[in-house]
Amino acid sequence: MDDASKSRRKFLVIADDSPEFGAALRYACRRARSTGGHVALLRVIAPAQFEHWSGVRDEIERQERAEAEVLLHDLADRVIAETGLPPEFIIKHAESTRAAVRAVVAGDPDIKILILATSTGGRGPGPLVSAIAKEGVGWSGRKLPVTVVPGDLTDEEIEDLA
Repeated sequence: MDDASKSRRKFLVIADDSPEFGAALRYACRRARSTGGHVALLRVIAPAQFEHWSGVRDEIERQERAEAEVLLHDLADRVIAETGLPPEFIIKHAESTRAAVRAVVAGDPDIKILILATSTGGRGPGPLVSAIAKEGVGWSGRKLPVTVVPGDLTDEEIEDLA
């Protein structure tokens, strides 16, 4: 990454398997494009629970990391098409998504906004949005805006907002 891209504002999106992830990614891409920023994609991997067989645990974690890398590379094409810039990939092993977000944000002052989307289909805001609204993330003293977009926004609605 060159010095110019290092100084750009990062929009952090959690690359999970939820239906609302697409809305969060589209919104982040549109915002990054309109503000000269770029997208950082965070994929969280829960630690494997095989304490007695470390070789099995290591193999599971290796496979999960490989799957995460494939997913992020597939998503890169969408991000490049929307923003003109490749996204930053972040893969984090953590007990929870909230813990991973906390660690990533604490370690990277260029992350300026966390983009989340609410659950689709009237299922409430979603567990991460609810947790952050209730408890915060613990940004280590940083003031970091969190943008929450409706998970069922259309591309046209996102274009109008971002």
